[in-house]
Amino acid sequence: MEKNEKAGTADEPNFEYRGLKAMPFIIGNETFENLGTVGTSSNLLVYLTAVFNMKSITAVTLSTFSMGMLVITLTALISKLHPPHCEIEQTGTCIGPTSWQIAFLLLGFGLLVIGASGIRPCNLAFGADQFNPITESGKRGLSSFFNWWYFTGTVAMMISLTLVIYVQSDVSWALGLAIPTFLMLLACVLFFMGTRIYVKLEPKGSPLKSVVQVIVAAARKRQLKLPEQPWLTLFSHVPSNSINSKLPYTDQFRFLDKGAIITPEDQINSEGLAADPWRLSSIQQVEEVKCLMRVIPIWASAIIYYVALAQQQTYTVFQSLQSDRHLGHSNFKIPAASYSIFSMLGLIIWIPIYDRIMVPLLQRFTGKEGGITVLQKMGVGMFLSIVTMLVSAFVEHQRRTLALSEPTLRIDPRRGAISSMSGLWFIPQLTLVGVSEAFTVIAQVEFFYKQFPESMRSVGGSFSFLGVAVSSYLSSFLVSTVHRMTAGAASGNWLPEDLNKGRLDYFYYLVAALGVINLGYFLLCAKWYKYKGSASSTQEVPMERVESEKPLV
Repeated sequence: MEKNEKAGTADEPNFEYRGLKAMPFIIGNETFENLGTVGTSSNLLVYLTAVFNMKSITAVTLSTFSMGMLVITLTALISKLHPPHCEIEQTGTCIGPTSWQIAFLLLGFGLLVIGASGIRPCNLAFGADQFNPITESGKRGLSSFFNWWYFTGTVAMMISLTLVIYVQSDVSWALGLAIPTFLMLLACVLFFMGTRIYVKLEPKGSPLKSVVQVIVAAARKRQLKLPEQPWLTLFSHVPSNSINSKLPYTDQFRFLDKGAIITPEDQINSEGLAADPWRLSSIQQVEEVKCLMRVIPIWASAIIYYVALAQQQTYTVFQSLQSDRHLGHSNFKIPAASYSIFSMLGLIIWIPIYDRIMVPLLQRFTGKEGGITVLQKMGVGMFLSIVTMLVSAFVEHQRRTLALSEPTLRIDPRRGAISSMSGLWFIPQLTLVGVSEAFTVIAQVEFFYKQFPESMRSVGGSFSFLGVAVSSYLSSFLVSTVHRMTAGAASGNWLPEDLNKGRLDYFYYLVAALGVINLGYFLLCAKWYKYKGSASSTQEVPMERVESEKPLV
């Protein structure tokens, strides 16, 4: 267990890192948030709220905003806040909600979306900030934190998708809403209880403003010629109170270096800062923007990956509806929507095995922190997603063949013949999805946190959610395109409502092919990528050397 550790210099504040001691309060907040708001927040809004970069304040304040659950619960408990029950059988009438009842409900949803979108990126970055990034114990704790943060969130979603939904549908709708509301209140209390031991890295201005300033300064000086030794002549002042680690000079995206060229028009104030930051940026600011730009191609590669995950979450439900969903020879039928639980089970079973067994073994062979790099973990997960789609195509081919050639269980009036193939055959592909997610998604979260400048870690925490949001639109576009392109094909529409008349297996092969192309793109990006603070590229010089070698004026 990580001991209380202090870090800091004469110019930087000292922090007492509590590491694992702070985790019950932060991860507990995330767990209860997932229990209370599953499937309701906007992943696009996650990015917008993260740009404010107030990790500790936002996490607490937006936990309170998430009490939109209370508003929604009140709509179920108080009769005046919802329309009366329909009495179609008795009177043939059904009174709809009034405008103010709809407004009250939308208020609850709005608060819920704002709250969840603020908690997710900020809670992640805030939790990771509790570990000392300098000490060995802090580095080990940080790597494990991302695994267990995702683990607890997944467990909470499993409970929400099973127990909470069961209460809402079979016991009481109002009680089913009251349970997550209580848990959200408990999350707020739990978070406040740990206030005294938290490490709080307060932001210094807007990080996105600094990004824009670098781009503007470089654009203004685009006609200037870069010096032969830019690490010696470019403006290199770093404020002593900056929370960002000092970065070495790198030779990628050199056009941005022009923003740090000092011209006769540029003025330096008494504190050593540029008088006009829109005309002159420091090398440190330029390198921080380079960090952001290097991350974007890696982020883009995950969009296709999320498309593959989305197909498993969607079409496996449709496949199970046309399969034998009985559990063995019993009369119990697994609900079609519950098959996603198997991917979550695969994830929560694999994470402890990987974190406690695989990582120590890999560290012995590679000598690397975490056993393998985060980019390697992402690559493994992407490869597994391709395997998943191939397995899914094979299983669908078998299901469809049995439905068309063997005696079926029954005929559904909407979907057609119900195949005699057991729905349990979907478990292997769903388990692979969970293991793939444990590699790629968790590695993505860790990658964005570590590779973004410290002042932009909340933005980094939102990038995964932003990728999910973009992939949702891309997935819808892909499905629509396949519908349109195959409607008049000889094989017929690949994705009709009756899957027995379509070729879902062909669609899975298509997604697998896209995954292969995407994996190739990712490998090229990974080979080109230089980790933040890396000294592996030519002409990389630490900022301390820049200061010492800068000629006297």
